[in-house]
Formats: sequence, structure tokens, C-alpha cells
Amino acid sequence: MGTSPSTVRPSAGTGRPAAPPGGRPPSTTAVLVIACAAQFMVVLDVSIVNVALPAMRADLHLTPAGQQWIVNAYTLGFAGLLLLGGRIADLVGPRRAFLTGLGVFTLASLVGGLADGAGPLIAARAAQGVGGAVLAPATLTLIMTTFTEPRARTRAMGAWSAVMAAGGAAGAVVGGLLTEYAGWRWVLFVNVPVGVALFLAALAYVPRGAVGRGGLRRMDLPGAVTVTAGLTALVYGIISTESHGWGSPAVWGPLAAAGLLLAAFTLIESKVAHPLVPLRILRRRTLVTANIVTMLAGAAMFAMWFVLSLYFQQVLGYSAVRAGLAFVAGSVAIIAGSQIATRTITRTGPRPLLVAGTLTSTVGFLWLSRFAADGSYPVDVLGPFVLCTLGMGLSMMPATVAATSGVPREEAGLASGLTNTFRQVGGAVGLAVLATVASHTTATRLAEGGVSAAQALTDGFGRALLVGAVFTTCALAGALTLPTRRALARSGDAAAGA
Repeated sequence: MGTSPSTVRPSAGTGRPAAPPGGRPPSTTAVLVIACAAQFMVVLDVSIVNVALPAMRADLHLTPAGQQWIVNAYTLGFAGLLLLGGRIADLVGPRRAFLTGLGVFTLASLVGGLADGAGPLIAARAAQGVGGAVLAPATLTLIMTTFTEPRARTRAMGAWSAVMAAGGAAGAVVGGLLTEYAGWRWVLFVNVPVGVALFLAALAYVPRGAVGRGGLRRMDLPGAVTVTAGLTALVYGIISTESHGWGSPAVWGPLAAAGLLLAAFTLIESKVAHPLVPLRILRRRTLVTANIVTMLAGAAMFAMWFVLSLYFQQVLGYSAVRAGLAFVAGSVAIIAGSQIATRTITRTGPRPLLVAGTLTSTVGFLWLSRFAADGSYPVDVLGPFVLCTLGMGLSMMPATVAATSGVPREEAGLASGLTNTFRQVGGAVGLAVLATVASHTTATRLAEGGVSAAQALTDGFGRALLVGAVFTTCALAGALTLPTRRALARSGDAAAGA
């Protein structure tokens, strides 16, 4: 039998769950490793297929639209269900949510690797996104409920943020190597043994924690349906800009539907007894501001990987492996920035680190936008790329800390779901906007004549990166409005007292 909620409590001052009667305390190190590995796998899959798309297209005879939807289907399922996934972790417990999300994600990866056509592959990618939407909030909720002492929680969240950031950066590297040497199917198959190992490890090491009273019976079904449909319509409308103009009904129709559905969701949440998203949580200025900063920074960063991948392969003529390896420096810089943030946030609080991170990324974007069609990686890319990713590493964990500071334990999953939702929606918006700017600028330059295709592409990519700098500048402005470390500590004490 599992341990009852009342028998798994943190030991005073240690942040370590106390032992159940007659047993040993759960290993916090094991829980941290399991949570970080699962989050790495989820984030990795956002970008791992990018460099495999040409091989998938040739093998499965995909249309250009089908090729885009291999990426978009994952984003759609992931971003659309993150809020619901976060709330599920609160209602059924993070262990059950973790195992459920991991099981769906792993099975969908196997089905996708075996797919023999565009339809099954796109459906499998959408199912991966659904599994990831339940799994990702559960990983952060596991950390927040396992590590209760502030310093221990800060170190754990620093590791989680570094792994998450490195997962996004490593996707292109891993995808390139697997596609080149094992075949494109292994960008999906690689999740299967990892997922099975994590599932077994979670059964052995993740304790049965407290479950919200009433479990799923307290689920706000009308709210869940409207917010999931609204976010799905929003993301669908945004990613449709890749193949349609902003004035097309294929774009503004879903966006209008998203507005109506999200308005209905807000009305529902103000009326029901057990709302999916209690509106009081949105009155937390720090949470809302930190999530807006996360969304703006994510909009720039997600799109940067996409733009640089195209620049490497379409302008500089890199192979998939070489393009993937070009991102290694960014992965190292992200990890370095995350470690700096982890070691200093207890002294500075999140605001100074967020300001430094967004400022560093802004400088990097402005510098990177000046690369040339006949440029080289060491001269035109390496320096600004490292600045962009170092700033990302400095920002991610402090943004998560700020967004979850003072949030009651029973709403940890909801807070993490909100943070992940803002990040993913920001990524979808940023990719759509920057891709549109790049393609429009390239088409205009070609129509004017007198430039090569490589130069026109470079001009488009450079203009898109300038827009990325605008996003990070807005994120910097938001970071400057966050409260100080002492103010955050007071809000945390108030929540603990409540």
C-alpha cells in the first residue's frame, strides 16, 4: 500500500520528506534526477525533429504543409493542454500525473517511429504533445513538493531550469547526429528506452504524495474544455501564419474563436465553486509579470534556434550534423548561465538576474542580426550566439522562481502549468512572427532584384533577429518592474502562514 498523505512530511529545516513509519525517506536526489530527465526529454522533442525534416520528407513523400505539421502538431497538443495538465497534477497528485504523462509520451514516440505515412506521424506527434502537457508540469510540481527548504528548492529548480534550457538547445545536436547515423525514425525511438527507464525509476523512487481532496471529481470540466479549446485555437491560428497571410480566414478565424473561448473561460472561472484557474492567482502581480517576461523571452529564443538552423543549412551550406554541432556552444552557455543564477539567486533575488539575462540576450540579438551571407561561424555567429544563450540561462530559473514565489503548495501544479503555457505560447507567437518577417523581407529583396538568394535569405533572417531583440527589450522592461528579494520573501512567508 502507498504512504498516506499525512505520513509524507518534510523534516524540519532539511527540505527532505520524512520517512514513512518503518521505512526510509524517499531519495530527493533520485526524485530530482527523474524530474530533470523527464523535462529534458519533453523539451528536447520540441526541436529534435527540425533537422530530421528533410529526411522525413524524402522517405514519407511529405508535402510542405505535412512537413510543417510534424513540428506544429507537437506544439499544438503541448501548449493547448498545459494548463489542464498542471491542474491534473494538483488534483490527482504529481506521481500519478507524472506516470500518466510519461506513459502517453513514450507510447506516442514508439508509434511515431513506426509511422509509414504523414497522417500517423502527425497524429503521434500530437499525442506526444498531449503526454508532454501532463508530464512537464508534473516534473516541476514534484520538485516544489519534494524540496521545501528554500535553499534546497532553489538548487533543485536551478538544475531543472538548466536541464530544460539545455534540452531545447541540444535538440538540434541530437537530431542531427541521429538523423545522419541512425535514420530519422530514431529521433522518436530514442524516447522509448529512456521513457521506460524513467517509468520504472518513478515507480521505485517517487513517493505517493498527497492528492487533492475529491481528485478529478473536483475538475472544472467547462473551464477545462473552454481553456483547452481556446489555447488550441490560439496556437493553431498563430502557426497557420506559416502558410497563410495574417488576413486569411485560416488565421483570423481561429484567433477570433480563441478570443471568444478564453473570454467564456474567464466568465466560467468567476462562477464555479472549484475553478480550474482560480482568478485570485492572476491577481498575483509577480506571477503575472514573471510569466509575461517568460513569454517574451521565449518568443525570441524559440525563434532564434529556427532562424539559425536555416542560416546554417541554407546560407552557409552546413550538413545536418554540422548544423547540430554548431549549437553546442549555446548549450554550454545556457548551462553556465543557469549555474550562475542558481549560485547567486539566494543573495540577489530573481529581479537582478532577470534584468542581467534579458539585457545580455538583447545585446546578443542586436549583434547577431548583423551576420553576413558570406560570413563564418567563428566571426559572425559564435560571440552573439553565446550572449543570447547565456542571457537565456541567466533568466529561466529566476523567472520560474518569481512566478512560483508565494504560491500555496496545493496550487503548485497550476503555477507551473501557467509558466509552461506562457513559455510555449510565447514560442509559438515568436516563431510565427519572426518566420513571417523573415519570409516577407526575403521575398521583397528578391523582387527588388540585384541580390543573390543567399543575400536575400540573410537579410530576412537578420530582420527577424532584430524583432527578436524587440521582444527581449520588452522582457527587460517587465523584469525591471518585479519586486525585490525582500518583498518576494514576505509574500512567501504570507503564503506559508496561510
